[in-house]
Amino acid sequence: MKAGELVVVGSGIQLGRDLSERTLSEIEAADVVFCLTDAYMLDWLCQHRPDTRPLNDYYGENKDRRDTYREMQAAIMAPVYQGYRVCAVFYGHPGVFADAPHRAIREARAAGHRARMLPGISAEACLYADLGLDPGNHGVQSLEATHFLVYEHVINPAALLILWQVALAGDLDCRRFHADPRGLSLLIEKLERWYPPDTPVLLYEAAQLPLEACRAERMTLAALPQARYQEYTTLVIPPIHAPAKDPAVRRALAGEEDRQSLKCEAGTARVS
Repeated sequence: MKAGELVVVGSGIQLGRDLSERTLSEIEAADVVFCLTDAYMLDWLCQHRPDTRPLNDYYGENKDRRDTYREMQAAIMAPVYQGYRVCAVFYGHPGVFADAPHRAIREARAAGHRARMLPGISAEACLYADLGLDPGNHGVQSLEATHFLVYEHVINPAALLILWQVALAGDLDCRRFHADPRGLSLLIEKLERWYPPDTPVLLYEAAQLPLEACRAERMTLAALPQARYQEYTTLVIPPIHAPAKDPAVRRALAGEEDRQSLKCEAGTARVS
């Protein structure tokens, strides 16, 4: 039996518009096509490939999403093991907030099959464009909300902060798709270690249809519990002050001290 092949591609965010020519060619050339996107994109794909196999059916009420992702992985890999050329289409960028694509690619490669991923337009790419933000200006911290909540991250308020899937904050069982007041309260409580309650923030949702506008709702940090949320709502907190300058590095760049003294000063700072 010949070796199979897996290519994972992204549908982008907006219906039909974000698909690259390269992605379309992979969909057309595949023996088997899987799809995990929104309903509009699934319908569009089925018009081009009526044999498209939807992966949405693996979700279930009160079902652990980790089990769902393993089932998706198994479904994708079955025809690869049979020697087919498989294309799996995922919403947005297929490697961003997507567990099954990465695991399937690793499994395929470990079993000796060709596997690769093509980039797609992500919600983060849309966010920068819609909100007029440049991560190169101040730096960016990008975290999934529950990950931020349960681990000891140290936030820099002088840089842009992006928290993804805020509605699911605190969902340790990976079973819900709606906002939970307790999780939101804990999220805000933790953010207030670095940000005052009146800090201006934005709730962002990329536009999925060509005639839609993105959501960029401004409010304060304290007002977040009363806001409305989708599963994919993103919290954006702009920098609240300028970064502090590092005088030792500035002196070294100006030639006023050598690099060895700079290292000594940095070591002293770490110890103190």
